[in-house]
Amino acid sequence: MALIIQNGFVVDGSGKPGFYGDVVIDGDKIVEIIPAESRATRDTQQTTIDATGCIVSPGFIDAHAHSDAYLVLEPDAPSKISQGITTEINGQCGGSVAPRYGEARLSSDWATLLGTRLTWRSLAEYRTVLEAAKPAINTIQFVGHNTLRSSVVGYAGRAATSDELKEMQRLLAESLDAGGWGLTTGLIYQPGKYSTPEEVVALAKVAAERGAFYATHMRSEGDRILEAIDEVIDLVKATGIRAEISHLKTSGKRNWHKIDAVLEKIENAIDDGLLLGSDRYPFCAAGTDLDIVLPDWAQEGAAPAEMARFADPATRAMIVAEINASDRDWSTVMIGGTWSESTKPFSGQSVSEILSRTSRLSQSSRNLSSPGELICRILELDGCKTGAFFFGMSEENLDKILSRPWIVPGSDASLRAPWGPLGADHPHPRAYGTMPEFYRRVRALGVSREEAIARMTSVPARRFGIAHRGVIEKGAFADLAIWKEDEFASKATYVEPHQFSSGVKAVVVNGAVSYTEGKFTGDRAGRFLERKQ
Repeated sequence: MALIIQNGFVVDGSGKPGFYGDVVIDGDKIVEIIPAESRATRDTQQTTIDATGCIVSPGFIDAHAHSDAYLVLEPDAPSKISQGITTEINGQCGGSVAPRYGEARLSSDWATLLGTRLTWRSLAEYRTVLEAAKPAINTIQFVGHNTLRSSVVGYAGRAATSDELKEMQRLLAESLDAGGWGLTTGLIYQPGKYSTPEEVVALAKVAAERGAFYATHMRSEGDRILEAIDEVIDLVKATGIRAEISHLKTSGKRNWHKIDAVLEKIENAIDDGLLLGSDRYPFCAAGTDLDIVLPDWAQEGAAPAEMARFADPATRAMIVAEINASDRDWSTVMIGGTWSESTKPFSGQSVSEILSRTSRLSQSSRNLSSPGELICRILELDGCKTGAFFFGMSEENLDKILSRPWIVPGSDASLRAPWGPLGADHPHPRAYGTMPEFYRRVRALGVSREEAIARMTSVPARRFGIAHRGVIEKGAFADLAIWKEDEFASKATYVEPHQFSSGVKAVVVNGAVSYTEGKFTGDRAGRFLERKQ
């Protein structure tokens, strides 16, 4: 029985002007698009969605996501599908759920929450588990460089040997052949930060040979951002691969003035024919682990080694001293997700706010009168799993970035839910509100409705080679969002992040109505998408 979305304003994702009409779905495909003036009498036995007063667009594509693990835990993908997202591109910033061998560990929150569900090693095994969970949205899975490196080299702060590099290349090839879409790097994180540019190029060549893709959290987004962009450009020239600069930004006030040079460098590369693009979330705070503020030497070896250093008084004192000696503005560092009862009250507060209210942390006899002492204690109590938000970006620069037609939305977030194991976390509001906030901001910059929607749908689909999605046309997969433009808004905040976006009436994924009128139907038809060779 066909599904008909009636009486909506159809914006097909191509950038062409919208029109009033109906979209007819049969199975998982769009079979007909009928302008209102051509509408005929319908068979009353057909299922309909009344889209009066709504835009009917392709489902949105989240170009930079981290839901690899959580799609297994919460396959309804509540925070994502409720904002109209039908496809995520996962495995970003060098961290993916697979392959997982040797010393490789998933991020601490993933491993903790997955528990006994963490049964896979290879990407092929993960895919089997994911497909059994029947997620509501489609996923594209990249392979993380940090995951590869920790599987082979571990977390040691050194260059890989030639044999280790060959083994990383073998694991990457195996994962790409099992359905991986490409390679990602997170070159500020462990252990990827210890790699040479030559190591990354050697791995990117393996992906390029298979027609796969590359996305990078660059080696710097602040003090050395221009040099980091040069590294990306050199890699594209050396490999011919299509590359995505993840969550483009100029971090730290002293780097805000670099924005014009950053944009010029990227646009010159695009004009020269390099396959280069970028994504961005529409917020001015980054979100990552709090332990990123530790001195570089104190991060080596990841959480177990960090905890051991905290336990040694002399080493701890050195860490505290270096943190206190930094020029960071602690009013711009907010505690996010925490993992102990003692630290939970600090979620949503800045380090400066916490210090102004208390000199002691529950269950601690340590005097917490400085940022270094406070941060070490919070991390210690949380097993180095604490999340944080870093307000180091400029609103003016964000608008400059979002104004570029080659910028597409990427949440940089895992899916979340206000309930269950994910409801106990304190995520960045981008997990719930990236799409409506991106749309609001680019429209305020004078971008047309049709172009804004294209950048949320067909532009990322073309850039990442996602066939027959991101558009409303005959024969395309039926991934659709039905939403009210004047009500489409993010409700999540940094203090109260677990709030669904408003304005989305219904979401269809591969022909299944998975979300409608604020309810998750349980009719989940998302797929692990395969890249065309």
